[in-house]
Amino acid sequence: MLQIKRTFEAYIDTMQTITILVPKQTGQNCDSFMLVHKDERWELPVFNSLSLAQHMKYECRVPIPLEIGETYDVVDGKGRQTDLQVGAVIRTKEFDGMYAYDGKLGATYSEEKTVFRLWAPTASHVKLRIYEQMKYVEYDMQRREKGVWKIECVGDCDGFIYTYLVCVNLVWREATDPYSIGLTVNSEQSVVIDLGKTPRVNRLSWKGNSMTDAVIYEAHIRDITSHLQSGIRNKGKYIGIIEEATRDIQGGLTGLSYIKELGITHLQLLPFNDFGGVDEENPSKSYNWGYNPLHYNVPEGSYATNPYDPYNRITELKEMIRVLHQHGIRIIMDVVYNHVYVRESSSFEKIVPGYYFRHDYHGMPSNGTGVGNDLASERKMVRKYILDSIHYWVVEYGIDGFRFDLMGILDVETMNAIRQVVDEIDSSILLLGEGWDLNTPLAYEAKAAIHNADKMPRIAHFNDRFRDGVKGSTFHRHDKGFVSGNVTKKEEILRLVTGSISLRERGNALFSHPTQSVNYVECHDNYTMWDKLYVSNKDEEILMRRKRHLLATAFVLLSQGIPFLHSGQEFFRTKHGVENSYNAPDNINQLDWNAKEKHIDIVRYVKALIHIRRSHGAFRFSTAELIRRHMVWLETSDHVLGYTLRDVGAYGEWSDIAVFFNVDTTEHTVQLEEEDWYIRIQGEQLISSHEKVKGREIKLFPLGVTILFKI
Repeated sequence: MLQIKRTFEAYIDTMQTITILVPKQTGQNCDSFMLVHKDERWELPVFNSLSLAQHMKYECRVPIPLEIGETYDVVDGKGRQTDLQVGAVIRTKEFDGMYAYDGKLGATYSEEKTVFRLWAPTASHVKLRIYEQMKYVEYDMQRREKGVWKIECVGDCDGFIYTYLVCVNLVWREATDPYSIGLTVNSEQSVVIDLGKTPRVNRLSWKGNSMTDAVIYEAHIRDITSHLQSGIRNKGKYIGIIEEATRDIQGGLTGLSYIKELGITHLQLLPFNDFGGVDEENPSKSYNWGYNPLHYNVPEGSYATNPYDPYNRITELKEMIRVLHQHGIRIIMDVVYNHVYVRESSSFEKIVPGYYFRHDYHGMPSNGTGVGNDLASERKMVRKYILDSIHYWVVEYGIDGFRFDLMGILDVETMNAIRQVVDEIDSSILLLGEGWDLNTPLAYEAKAAIHNADKMPRIAHFNDRFRDGVKGSTFHRHDKGFVSGNVTKKEEILRLVTGSISLRERGNALFSHPTQSVNYVECHDNYTMWDKLYVSNKDEEILMRRKRHLLATAFVLLSQGIPFLHSGQEFFRTKHGVENSYNAPDNINQLDWNAKEKHIDIVRYVKALIHIRRSHGAFRFSTAELIRRHMVWLETSDHVLGYTLRDVGAYGEWSDIAVFFNVDTTEHTVQLEEEDWYIRIQGEQLISSHEKVKGREIKLFPLGVTILFKI
């Protein structure tokens, strides 16, 4: 990178304003400046000056229309000269309006030629660098409309390794292609890919189904496959996920066959686009969840059997998705469009410095994500990038849903645009995200946060109120939720079990539709439910904590909304007290398949709950109106929560349903309004035959759920 020594600095901050900073130690007291372009000169009228701690700041009116990407100089009254740099202008709406581009970007391959297009409006020069072994050849690219640089390479360029060299403000930087779909090992260079050589992935259509019909199971590719006794050969790999009939040492199913038997509908995988934090050449030496995005449109190489072959990761990921679809399992891709791994070294920052990231009032990069940068989704070319990326994954890889990490960093308009893009392909694609209100310089009413859920009616949010109401605050280790003994949360739980909608048509509620609520008690983040109970209910016997844990899972599966299970939750998954295991080793993060066998009775119970939910539509109403029509709360003691679903024969085999949760450590008895109820579940007893309740009284076992029905 070329370093330029300047006696003073000049920036284009708006299309009408140039800001000049003159260091005070130079002894200059000059308020006369000229703009120079080739052989022409114009006076720069100063309309404002300000004395700063180290500089004199001058604001000047621009005398002519400026062309971003052209080279200009500024000369002061003493004849000193500096280059005019592109400054804050790139973060103005005017810049967006002038340079937003709506066409293809990246390397477009055909056997006859490959066309390279790069959006770099602030660049004065751009070169395409083609690598061959340790050597390279450079070609000048031509600037076209809207600041897009283009070059055509005639002939079959399949497998060509390339980068871009971009000159902005007299500084040359080498960058990979932000629109890369192939990479060399460890993301060093981009690769031209002929997608026609890779498998096709048929979509697994889900037409006519509601988001509430989904049962989501969250997992990490290495977590599922890495246990030494998993029976899976390709540990930590895409193709390890799809090995069939794998078994642990006790003969129990693991991996794909186990997940399929569990009965979930959607497998949500932690990020599998290219990320930092794991050496693709030695992946076993480190672990990472994957929230360090490097390239958004390329599969992560550490999950491939051969990261040196750019096609291998593409082919194996497509094969993984194809086989999962074959088995009726849909894939939700965890995506991280809110930040990049390292802003300074990202292709975004190298190619168009300062544009892709949000900045605060003082011009410093904002940090609402907590990792040093926030992507500015509200800018047109950032939004275009996200939309193009989503479209690519859906069309090319057949992705069935997206989970948006730190979605509150993104903006409402972008999220609704994503909904529109995927709807044009398949309206059953799920969109869900973390709608946390984060400290990023975006207007409160523009954030894609949970408080703006009504502005994004077909996008679901992780319901942290459900999580904390059931198990206790995630951020206060000793806090107890309803299932761990805090009955003061009962009123809140009543609202949450309805899908967090109001049972009164005009009442206030978190959501307008049950399809917006993702109900969960644990995920990859923070303590698992078991580790949380170990802290909050440490004085209790293990058996009691197991009952509370199972009761929490029952709340997830028997509430209106979208149920979300963390992999291993069904057999008391523990991370041995590690709260933030994002880079902990496999022995902390892996699924312990031996624990699954140890708690196989609990697994069968959770499987039964999933089956009950999926078998009867009354547990998964898609509208608030249906919930209000059929759901009735029952008068119970503080430790018992009960509801009925009335006249629901049109949605399943049962005409009426009653559900009771007893969070007390002692047995309770409730009086039923009518007779003729049958028992399906009583405590941990699964009753498959029709066992009728005697009279109008039913016993609720300690720390258990009871499900009754009529036929």
